[in-house]
Amino acid sequence: MLQSGKLKKVVVFGGGTGLSTLLRGLKSHPVDLTAVVTVADDGGSSGRLLDIPPPGDIRKVMAALSDVEPLFEEMFQYRFKTVEELKGHSLGNLMLAAMTDITGDFSRAVEQMSRVLNIKGKVLPAANQRITLHAELEDGTIVTGESKIPVYGHRIRRVYMSPQEVKPLPETVDTIMAADLIVFGPGSLYTSILPTILVPVIREAVLACQAKKVYIGNLATQAGETYRYTASEHVQALYDHAGKAFIDTILLNGTDFSTLYGQERVGPPWPVENDEEKLQQLVPQIVVKEIAVLKEGVLMHDSEKVADWLMTLL
Repeated sequence: MLQSGKLKKVVVFGGGTGLSTLLRGLKSHPVDLTAVVTVADDGGSSGRLLDIPPPGDIRKVMAALSDVEPLFEEMFQYRFKTVEELKGHSLGNLMLAAMTDITGDFSRAVEQMSRVLNIKGKVLPAANQRITLHAELEDGTIVTGESKIPVYGHRIRRVYMSPQEVKPLPETVDTIMAADLIVFGPGSLYTSILPTILVPVIREAVLACQAKKVYIGNLATQAGETYRYTASEHVQALYDHAGKAFIDTILLNGTDFSTLYGQERVGPPWPVENDEEKLQQLVPQIVVKEIAVLKEGVLMHDSEKVADWLMTLL
């Protein structure tokens, strides 16, 4: 039980569905919550709007943290399907683009929209400008664009961004340095999690801060990014891009997929192998818990169980 008064500060890094799922669990707890969200997405809708950082992952995270009527959240997430001029655009992306035009600054737009949505905590873009994600594959091929990286079918050697000298918001660095707990994942390793620490100043702040640093392991490997990766390979990729080891604790899934699906699994999704012997050389603390659930046929983390466990670390 947290002491009353000053709330513990939790900073979560990532993007996409994995981050949104985790935040839905955390927002019900008494913590000072901040999400640092990747802007490496090159989605078509945002690319056709304005010259702003792609708002897709930001929109999803804001919806996850919002405290508004369910119908308003559904409207914010709504993607037009019938009107030809708007087809493929989400209303939330359009609203963020409009707010950027009004305020003249993307981060200011996120701040103002956060007030409209009455979100729990803060949402901070990893960069306040457009960035492009590149991947160098093991065969030497260079792939440009977040959406194109997973389709080549070769293992990824490293990812990097351009421009390289991107400066984050000063508030982001201050928030990281004041954190009590920093959480990475779950989510796409190379296109959601790693891009947040490719920003040099953010990476330096993460390595320098005194907060306990946790990695929430993915449930399954991802075709085109981490096909048949073990848990230690995920962690090693984090270390390779950060330049040093920095994770204190890793949370791994212990749920048997066959119990979720009600049958023996003979195909994807492939569970991430918990190669604990190798992990012991990389991470001081390894925790295995049953944290996987199946919702409407989709495998995902149990947001409440993961959030409850994170609270025990505080």
